[in-house]
Amino acid sequence: MHDGNWDSAEALFLEALEISDDDDRAHWGLAESYWKRGDQELAVEQMEKAVELSAGDPKLVQRLGRMYLELGRIEEANQHSLWALDSDRNSAQAWALRGDCLRASQELDEALATYHRALALQPDYPEVQLETAHIYLMQSRHDRVLATLDRVQDEKGLKESPAEVDLLRGIAMRELGRLEDARRCFARASEKAPLDATPHLQLAELALLQGKKNDASKAVDRAKQLQIDSSDEATWMSQLEHQQSRIAALPDRR
Repeated sequence: MHDGNWDSAEALFLEALEISDDDDRAHWGLAESYWKRGDQELAVEQMEKAVELSAGDPKLVQRLGRMYLELGRIEEANQHSLWALDSDRNSAQAWALRGDCLRASQELDEALATYHRALALQPDYPEVQLETAHIYLMQSRHDRVLATLDRVQDEKGLKESPAEVDLLRGIAMRELGRLEDARRCFARASEKAPLDATPHLQLAELALLQGKKNDASKAVDRAKQLQIDSSDEATWMSQLEHQQSRIAALPDRR
């Protein structure tokens, strides 16, 4: 499993369960194997069995909660996040899961406080830092967005930090009027995630703010060539159509 050989791992976990169906580790491994190949409901069934057999191992409870959350089963995810914290309040991962559940329920202030609990336990936690930055962005606290993401870049390095860091930094800088800094961030995000259309849509937005019709058109054309995550297709198309209409309304001065 750790080598990424999931088919062989699944077969071995199944063999282990033929010998002993009471092995929580084998149910856990099989759950991860099923999850990896997209059989999410089967994965949840196996993880539920693993939790039961382990007498509520906090790490397994937490993992099951994460699975529930990704499947949109918010109430069950919420309950498991509370159980995980009851078992281990010094787990940054448990606090992160709790924060994600609160954010999914749109309880943003509570989610933010919970993420800070996770970061107090584990300051270098990029996933939580990014979620925190997202909330700050929604609250228009752009200086806090930059301060949070500066920490990620300090820890990971400019080149090694995720493209999402550059994307969020670019949005915050644009809102603060730092347009050239924003452009550099969006360009860097597009280099790190060459198949993601989002940085190009942001570059188009930036060009529109500056009245640069040709640059905006080029960025939109580039975005149209890239793959779209089907779950975000409606939002993506709405943004694209909006920007195309704005470009058409601009005079041909540039």
